[in-house]
Amino acid sequence: MGQVGQSQGRSSRSNNLIVPQANAALQQLKFEAAQELGVTIPQDGYYGNYTSRETGSLGGYITKRLVQLAEQQLSGRSGL
Repeated sequence: MGQVGQSQGRSSRSNNLIVPQANAALQQLKFEAAQELGVTIPQDGYYGNYTSRETGSLGGYITKRLVQLAEQQLSGRSGL
């Protein structure tokens, strides 16, 4: 049980990409999602001034879109 919560308080990113080459596409997806939801992406990457609702909506929308893209890919449809 000593490892639970170890990542709390770290200043380094713990959500490293498994496929680093996907970074540009993920950033574009984040930008498009924010635009649709009316949320401005902070230039410095700091989301501390945003409400939980704003960041949660953005994260939920991105997750929904990623699942949709994966389902399309698995079914053989392009969707892009």
